[in-house]
Amino acid sequence: MKTTKIFMIALLAWLILPVKAQNSLSYYLPQGYTYNPTIPTPKQVLGFEVGDWHATHDQVVMYMQAVAAASDRVSIEVIGRTYEMRPQIVLTITSPANHGKLDQIKSERKKLRDPSANVDIDKMPLVMWAGYSVHGNEPSAVNASLLAAYHFAAANEIAADLDNIVILLDPALNPDGVNRFASWVNSHKSYVMNGDPVNRELNEAWPRGRTNHYWFDLNRDWLPAQHPESRNRVAKVQEWLPNIHLDFHEMGSNSTFFFQPGVPTRNHPLTPKKSFELTEKIGQYHAKHLDKIGSLYYSQEDFDDFYYGKGSTYPDVQGSIGILFEQASSRGHLQETIYGPLTFAFTIKNQFTTTLSSFEAAREMRVELNTYLRDFYKEAKTEYDADTNKALIFGSKEDAGRTYHLADMILQHDIDLFSLKEDISVNGVEFEKEKAYIVPLNQPQYRLIKSLFETRTTFTDSLFYDVSAWTMPMAFNLDYMELSSKILNLANVEEVPKNFPKAKGKVVGQPGAYSYMFGWSEYYAPKAAYALMDKGYLVRVAHEEITLPEAIKMKRGSIIVSKGQSQATDQELYNDLVKAAEDAGIEIHAVTTGYSGGVNIGSPSIDVLKKPEIAILVDGGVSSSDAGEVWHLLDQRFQMPATLLPVDRFNAADLSRYNVIVFSDGNYNQLGKSGVEKTKNWVRDGGTVIATGRALNWFGQNEIATFKFKEDETKDTLVQRSYADYGNATGAKVTGGAIFNVNLDITHPIGYGYEKPELFTFRGDNLFMVPAENAYANPMVYTANPLASGYIHPSNLEQIKNSGAIRVSGVGRGRVIGFVDNPNFRGFWFGTNKLFMNAIFFGQTIQSGTAR
Repeated sequence: MKTTKIFMIALLAWLILPVKAQNSLSYYLPQGYTYNPTIPTPKQVLGFEVGDWHATHDQVVMYMQAVAAASDRVSIEVIGRTYEMRPQIVLTITSPANHGKLDQIKSERKKLRDPSANVDIDKMPLVMWAGYSVHGNEPSAVNASLLAAYHFAAANEIAADLDNIVILLDPALNPDGVNRFASWVNSHKSYVMNGDPVNRELNEAWPRGRTNHYWFDLNRDWLPAQHPESRNRVAKVQEWLPNIHLDFHEMGSNSTFFFQPGVPTRNHPLTPKKSFELTEKIGQYHAKHLDKIGSLYYSQEDFDDFYYGKGSTYPDVQGSIGILFEQASSRGHLQETIYGPLTFAFTIKNQFTTTLSSFEAAREMRVELNTYLRDFYKEAKTEYDADTNKALIFGSKEDAGRTYHLADMILQHDIDLFSLKEDISVNGVEFEKEKAYIVPLNQPQYRLIKSLFETRTTFTDSLFYDVSAWTMPMAFNLDYMELSSKILNLANVEEVPKNFPKAKGKVVGQPGAYSYMFGWSEYYAPKAAYALMDKGYLVRVAHEEITLPEAIKMKRGSIIVSKGQSQATDQELYNDLVKAAEDAGIEIHAVTTGYSGGVNIGSPSIDVLKKPEIAILVDGGVSSSDAGEVWHLLDQRFQMPATLLPVDRFNAADLSRYNVIVFSDGNYNQLGKSGVEKTKNWVRDGGTVIATGRALNWFGQNEIATFKFKEDETKDTLVQRSYADYGNATGAKVTGGAIFNVNLDITHPIGYGYEKPELFTFRGDNLFMVPAENAYANPMVYTANPLASGYIHPSNLEQIKNSGAIRVSGVGRGRVIGFVDNPNFRGFWFGTNKLFMNAIFFGQTIQSGTAR
């Protein structure tokens, strides 16, 4: 008992001490170092001590510029800009001698990926990437970067070490989120600190600062690379090939401190076991440094290294050692926790301390880590030699847009790619020239390529911190095949440069035609349709096939454009068509007569389309990530305006100005009875609602539309189970993210533009929708053998079989189109984006008798 009391007193002192000491830089800096007085401290530049306020992004940049200007160890580079035009900066910190030969160092490091190259490992510097605060509301990291920059620039005792180490310091992986969060916390800070967890300072407003401008989690975007922040950063990582990759985060306030390795059974099979061993060895340095300052910590009990799209796992598939740090968060400047008061200063100190421990590990393990990087690629070459497949081919005859975007994504990762210059057939699947690409496996990124294309349904562990599958050709809904060397040698190909442009479309025909038509198969066809509607032209959709006089067959979903009531001349219409075709990469055909084959151009089966006027509900209980994905899709890809309508303004808003409202995954109980009635009346009057995920529950429970879900029929017949197994048993039933087979009705307006009924969808929940009794109202259902790639618990697999994926519910003259899954997942699930766009454009045309 006496020992316990002493420990608790010491623990409280450890937590409370920073409250008194946070105004001094000496609280953070390690003992035994002296500092160059010509290097400015953070306080000298910013006017406050680290930890007293949350540094905004512009303040971070200002300090880093000051350090770079004062130190010959530091150079600063703007590697790009965010959506909000904030600069992304990276500091290169090394000895002055190394600064004079950075290109030479990078050139030598590239040889590590070439098993046949001679490299002097003993003399090669190690490269350590330190990336802070990819989640903007995990602020201890970005503020610790101020201390890291100062220490590495000013500490006299590390001068010799920097001859052998290059530090790439990215102080803010998510500049927009960092700034959003810092502004919130600083705006609500009291000078008399208050750690009450319900205090406004500690509870930021929706959408919170975790995400980027469009509310995407950038820590899931390293592999998809859909955002400028990720693309700019990945390019820098590929340029340098770091040996150690530090990834600083925060977790719940009632926690301690975590550093990797994570749970040993949850590593990706393509990651060598040596990676885990080296991570564990580096972890011993963290433990030693955290012991010195009395911090509580743990390792190997949480998190994983499976999904390669995170900052701590993306390096693992490229011979680097990715290390995740998770610090208990104070969120604001002070927060009460089960361990006592947790100060912002203390959270910063832990992050800075493990930056120093990583530097010590880098210094002492330099040769070992460079050797591992070289051996990683030697082993990859050996694996390639034993692989019976020598390349992969992917593409779509009908849609160059989706094909382009997968090719572009692959090129971001220093992977060689070749475009097909002639048509070929592989196992009965046709691939057309300029619409298909070949990825040779005989290249350094062999393992990364395999991870992008593999399907996996068996696992050593049933728990996943993130998704369990990301098979990219499935995500893009593309045909793909593995190629043997024999087939590969027959292909006529041309290497594709990075950042190659999308193909431009064209208009076939002359001005003054009877009308014009284009198909709906191309990814960007909706962009062209909206642009022409916005110009005031008459835009219609054909629900039956039409054969033009030139024997060109236009499938269901094809778009017919004419001047309508606009005052445009023939030439003006033609010019607008040319621009729309070029921007969207589609082919528009002039129609010389209305007497077409199939149905005529004036057929009553052809519907006039209303220009989409879209509102996306946001705030409150709405999933910011799902709503952000819709916003990004419309704003960035299709250049379509959408109103971000806050839930608390819904009941007072004039809904008559919208004909499409998006209810993303979330809880809408905040709308109350008046919101229910307002929604019901608006749909009855002809509006189209697109609802996803848990939003369907709200529509069903409030009897606005008919959506029913299966109950969990698995009953536990045991009277007693082991308490120790509870976490694993319940976690195993979580569907964290896997890929499934669905059957799509391509004659239904929701299925327009798809050539085959077979499709892949992504799901990350356990909502199992009962199909409508009216079979016409189920445009997409799961197959009897639904699992395509990833993990799902056997009981959930039974539930998902033959369940509904999309269901249309008629309400008066309007429609509620329900998606169980998110068709816009993380911005890279291109294969199902068109389902969502079809709901926007064609939901208004779905016949009432098919939606009951």
